[in-house]
Amino acid sequence: MSAEDKLAQELVNNALYRMEENSRMIQKSLLEITEEEIWQKPNKSLNSIANLILHLCGNISQYIISSLGETEDERNRDLEFSANNGFTKDELLKKLEDTVGTAKRVIFDAKMEQLIKVRSVQGFSFSGVGIIIHAVEHYSYHTGQIAFWVKQLKNKDLGFYEGQDLNLKNK
Repeated sequence: MSAEDKLAQELVNNALYRMEENSRMIQKSLLEITEEEIWQKPNKSLNSIANLILHLCGNISQYIISSLGETEDERNRDLEFSANNGFTKDELLKKLEDTVGTAKRVIFDAKMEQLIKVRSVQGFSFSGVGIIIHAVEHYSYHTGQIAFWVKQLKNKDLGFYEGQDLNLKNK
């Protein structure tokens, strides 16, 4: 395996790991809230957890599934933020799991040509690598917002790394 192939494989492995971690954290967060709380907005300028999940599905679909996967872009971004009901917690979680699962398959199957090809997404120019980095960091960003809002609602640590010593020094 060439150095380029090893580097591409390392990028793919880490992207898939981060997506799984974000999914795990969102699943754990949703266990703590009610059906009503998933649609609750902290204030008029912030989104509900449900809106954030719909937004994540739209963004991941547009960037990974459509652009990197080279399929038609069917995203309607405004609907992600204007919705104020219509999905249960379980339905939202299933929608996110399905979207992330499809995106992970696209990333896993991406060929070197797809990783280096530059394309336009939302008016920005990104290589396949740039698309993956954007989608993963965007997923992480909104996962943090979801966790923060659940912690605010419940005044509770979510224990994402329970049982793991995060004070270990680098070796």
